[in-house]
Amino acid sequence: MTKTKARRPATTRQRASKSAATRSVKAKYVGARTKRPTTSKVLPVAKSSALSTSTSGARADSKQARVLALLRSTDGCTIDAVVKATGWQPHSVRGFFAGIVRKKLKLDLDSELVDEVRRYRIKAPADGGSKSAKAT
Repeated sequence: MTKTKARRPATTRQRASKSAATRSVKAKYVGARTKRPTTSKVLPVAKSSALSTSTSGARADSKQARVLALLRSTDGCTIDAVVKATGWQPHSVRGFFAGIVRKKLKLDLDSELVDEVRRYRIKAPADGGSKSAKAT
């Protein structure tokens, strides 16, 4: 009976050392694989009229371009109009306005209440510069 008790800790020690040994082998294998020479992935920038169709950098057929076109109209648009145009949820439209239109693209988004309906539109800059250019 005492022999089995003495063997149990020995077997657990062997398992720990075995797993440690396999970890070091795996680390050596992974380290050897990651040391391959890498090639440069710098691509030449081509200036074409197809890429610069919009000032925001969005494609003409994207949902972002459709929303920006709605916002640039003289009357602006409502959140319901953007929901119908894109299929997004209303909270996603509000997040798009805050995150993409205001923060990323740095456009001046105006919001006004007309006949108890909130309308959003992008105001044209007065001096032709962007909002970030005015701040500096």
